[in-house]
Formats: sequence, structure tokens, C-alpha cells
Amino acid sequence: MTDFWWVVVPYVCLTVFVVGHVWRYRYDKFGWTTRSSQLYEDRWLRLGSPLFHFGMIGVFFGHVLGLGIPESWTEELGISDEAYHVVAVGGGVLAGAAAVAGLVILVLRRRLVGPVFSATTRMDKVMYAVLGVVICLGIWNTIAGSILNLGGEYDYREGVSVWFRGIFRGDLHPELMAEAPFGFQAHGLAAMLLFALWPFTRLVHVFSAPLGYLTRPYIVYRSRDGRPTAQPGSRRPRRGWDQAS
Repeated sequence: MTDFWWVVVPYVCLTVFVVGHVWRYRYDKFGWTTRSSQLYEDRWLRLGSPLFHFGMIGVFFGHVLGLGIPESWTEELGISDEAYHVVAVGGGVLAGAAAVAGLVILVLRRRLVGPVFSATTRMDKVMYAVLGVVICLGIWNTIAGSILNLGGEYDYREGVSVWFRGIFRGDLHPELMAEAPFGFQAHGLAAMLLFALWPFTRLVHVFSAPLGYLTRPYIVYRSRDGRPTAQPGSRRPRRGWDQAS
């Protein structure tokens, strides 16, 4: 079962992630949106949305540092284990707390504001539930493993991180995840489930960068001319973008 959970499941979920986004973009471009509910309520949104999004940005870069960068690289840069530990734990807890606080506000808003609740789909509810589980498990692993030291010493950079990088090299080491504490295993499986759900939720907006703004032409504003209104029966002046007759 070790190979199933830590080899088959990751590749199935990532395949669904990639193929699902291609399918969604090809057949549901009009649905590729955040389905914003700001029109219905914006007081809670102005507080919860920045907290959640900036918290998740911090969580993302924390995972890039912890999972994507080998321990040997930070050692070569002269970053000690103590310094890395302080940055990883301090930054991870702050970013995670901001993300959780923002998520709680957004979920309460969706439940308590009638029009927003009416615009909430079943997939939204599933997405919020799975996302909340992933974030909370990540915070728990940080606090339990790095601060409270529950379950003994465990260096995820020599276990979970090696397994994670192996996914993209086609060189997984499932035994490393099988030996990891249960909290890390649950966090990894929940994250994989989130990746599989991603293409079918509003999370697709993460990949919608407004790059067109960089190359679009300037917007030209034209003032009304000062000429008097044309008399009945006379021809109105032609606008600049109208075709000549």
C-alpha cells in the first residue's frame, strides 16, 4: 500500500490537476473566474480577502523554501539550521495564522450573508473544507513538530522534502513518507486531494494573470465637441471610430 499512497495517488492527482485545467480552459472559459460576490457584500470581504491571500502567498513561498530547496543548498549559502528554523517556524506560523483568519472570515461571510450564501455552490463548500483542512494540518505540523516537539525529532527536509522533489524527477521514495509522522502524511494526502479538485473550483483564478494589460493600446478619451446641437433633420457629426459612408 505504500506505493499506492505515495506514488500512484500523487501522480493521479497531479494528472487530474493538469488535464483538468486544460479541459476547463478549453470548454469553460466563461466559467474561468473567481465568481466574485463583492457586489453583494464588501465590508467583510475587504478584511478577509487580503488576510487570506497575503497569508497564502507567505505559505506558498514557505513551502518553496522548505520543500523545493535542498538542505545542502542552504548550508552552502551559510544559513545555519538555527536561522532556518527561526525563519521557517516564525514565518510559517504568521502566514498560516493570517490565512486561517482570512478563511474563517470568508466562510462566515458566505454563511451569514444571505445573497453570498445563495451564490455559493456545492463545489465551493467542498473546496473551502479541503483547503481549511490542508492549512490547519500544516500549522499543526509546524507547531507540534518544531515548537512542542511532539512525537520526537523529525526533520521533514530529509524526508517529506526529498519525496516531494522526487515527484518532479520521477524518482519518488515512498518509504520516506511511510516513515513520516501521521500529521505530515495527512497533510500530504489532503494537499493532493486539493490539487485534484483545483481545476473544478474557483481556484483556477490563481493562473489568471492580467498580462494583456502590458501590451494593450492606450485608452483614448475624447471630449464632447463644443458645437451646438444639430437641428432636426440635419446630420450629426461622425464620430472618429465610425466608418465613412
